[in-house]
Amino acid sequence: MTTVDTTRPVATGRAAGGRRPRPARIALHAVLIAVLLVMLYPLAWLIATSFKPADEVIASLKLLPSHLEWSNYSTALDGVNEVSVGRLLWNSLLIAGGAVLGNVISCSLAAYAFARLRFRMRGPLFAFMIATIMLPHHAVLIPQYIVFNQLGMVNTYWPMILPKFLATDAFFVFLIVQFMRSLPRELEEAARIDGCGPFRSFFSVILPLTRPALITTAIFTFIWTWNDFFTQLIYLFEPEKFTLTLALRSFVDASSQSAFGPMFAMSVFALLPIVLFFLAFQRFLVEGMANSGLKG
Repeated sequence: MTTVDTTRPVATGRAAGGRRPRPARIALHAVLIAVLLVMLYPLAWLIATSFKPADEVIASLKLLPSHLEWSNYSTALDGVNEVSVGRLLWNSLLIAGGAVLGNVISCSLAAYAFARLRFRMRGPLFAFMIATIMLPHHAVLIPQYIVFNQLGMVNTYWPMILPKFLATDAFFVFLIVQFMRSLPRELEEAARIDGCGPFRSFFSVILPLTRPALITTAIFTFIWTWNDFFTQLIYLFEPEKFTLTLALRSFVDASSQSAFGPMFAMSVFALLPIVLFFLAFQRFLVEGMANSGLKG
């Protein structure tokens, strides 16, 4: 007599192993590819427009140019106002690098104090620090300009770099605080038993474990500072101190007619450092998100 095995699971709705049926997976991949193309279209348009002749930038709606105009890049390499694109790139890297260094150092120290140390008025001070996130940047722009003008720092890079060493970006302080609070306190207790003080515990125990949060802070600080046009426009006057962001505006105003082709070519130069910086540290960014998710 033949017996029927009723213990074998019957695959319904999905294929064996929990995988989606093939038509469903194909449809899902098609939707994801379509969304990816929509998101990448502005970047493709920027690169394609940088090769277009001047008469096609505005008049033509086609993505691809009729012929490649390599002179746009040669003109962009010459820079603006007799300042080469290499000097403009160095100025941008100097400001962005100083901002990254300042935020990583100052925000990590402030976050360690709020997250791991106990002192009087810690709660109200932390709440006041969080409240500054809602304060618009334009509300403090005029007082800051007056202070830096009295200190003789206008038309220098200090107004963009010095505040970063004072932990003025409350968002990053809050980000690192939340990460440090998830670390076990037994590590500090073991370091304290071995004779480590607060500073030794911070640099030897807490700081290495906070690397994912510090990498996240560095990435967003670099991107935001690199693209910060308004602050650089307020404080920088001399063309020799301009950044790539300011040069884009000056490039259009350098002649009586708008040179859109070279301007988009210089936009490609301005975009490359951000892409390279993100690609270099994206592994640590993903690692930080994964670790935060596991600890949360």
